[in-house]
Amino acid sequence: MPIKNRLAELHEEITGWRRHLHANPELMFDVHDTAAFVVDRLREIGVDDITTGIGQTGVVAVINGRSDTKGRVIGLRADMDALPIHEATGLDYASTVPGKMHACGHDGHTAMLLGAAKYLAETRNFDGKAVLIFQPAEEGGGGGREMCRDGLMERWGIQEVYGMHNMPGLEVGQFAIRPGALLAAADEFEIIVRGQGGHAAAPHRAVDPNLAAAHVIVALQSVASRNVDPLKQVVVSVCTLRSDTEAHNVIPNEVLLRGTVRTLDPEIRDLAEARVQKITRATAEAYDCVAEIDYQRGYPITINAETNTDYAADVAESVAGQVDRNTPPIMAGEDFSFMLEERPGAYIMIGNGDGAMVHHPEYNFNDDAIPAGCSWFAEMIETRMPVPS
Repeated sequence: MPIKNRLAELHEEITGWRRHLHANPELMFDVHDTAAFVVDRLREIGVDDITTGIGQTGVVAVINGRSDTKGRVIGLRADMDALPIHEATGLDYASTVPGKMHACGHDGHTAMLLGAAKYLAETRNFDGKAVLIFQPAEEGGGGGREMCRDGLMERWGIQEVYGMHNMPGLEVGQFAIRPGALLAAADEFEIIVRGQGGHAAAPHRAVDPNLAAAHVIVALQSVASRNVDPLKQVVVSVCTLRSDTEAHNVIPNEVLLRGTVRTLDPEIRDLAEARVQKITRATAEAYDCVAEIDYQRGYPITINAETNTDYAADVAESVAGQVDRNTPPIMAGEDFSFMLEERPGAYIMIGNGDGAMVHHPEYNFNDDAIPAGCSWFAEMIETRMPVPS
């Protein structure tokens, strides 16, 4: 089953939806206009039920198949939020909101799920219920977690759940997936190193937190190089370094560090947290400073269930002709992981072609991927819930 003919016919309309969303980005849970646009399209499409306000601003829609009582209940998820980035694409449909941009392709994900919804509502060539999940706040807010806390899986009786994300660098319309850990746990830390400020010309009368913070940054690299099995993956990145002074001749009282830890294994996640805590405190103490650490666990590891990965890969192969079934894991995080913790399912990558990476001000979702993405969503429903012969 290649790309569905009806979805190829709808390509221009779905592209229009995508470009409207691109021009009108919203952040985190504040996606009221985006959700309203989604609801308007769903009503036009003729789905059977629409519920708003799940996970604050999420939308859940139901399309019943030919039998809505005997078949499975399958969830399909797309994210709706943008990023706080100033767009630099120069497109005629570029963001109209300064400092906000769809730099991760969530506009494309939402449009493709709407396209699949239109096809499924027209054909209803399945036996069961398709639950369409439009999620806010993937970019740091944990909207997937909040939708689950609002009873997403139980309220709609979802048995399996699937999601998709675009991948720059992969050929347009091709797919990549792997069983097990696909995306990393994304944890965050904030460290305050406190010393005693003073004059830069008399460092012996001060306790320099800059020196201690610099050694903390270097020492934290030993987590990956000396504490973790070389065959396992871990990233420890310090991304912010700021003192409480901007003067060129003042030793500060304290220095702020912020960063992230990425892991693909629960045991390595525990180890990394413990080592960051111990190394930071001990290193600061060695320079007569004190370190305070606020270590927060963020999105869990995105773990694809093996059987469901096979289902998703088989459908991708039928749409695209081939699929990478063992793509390397990615150290980015994804809050679809919260949904996969509650139900079996899988997350798949769809090619976005050459161009800027996600989270870059020149990134743009490739509209040529729309028919393949819509077809994958729709075929997941038809394949997992076939009409009895």
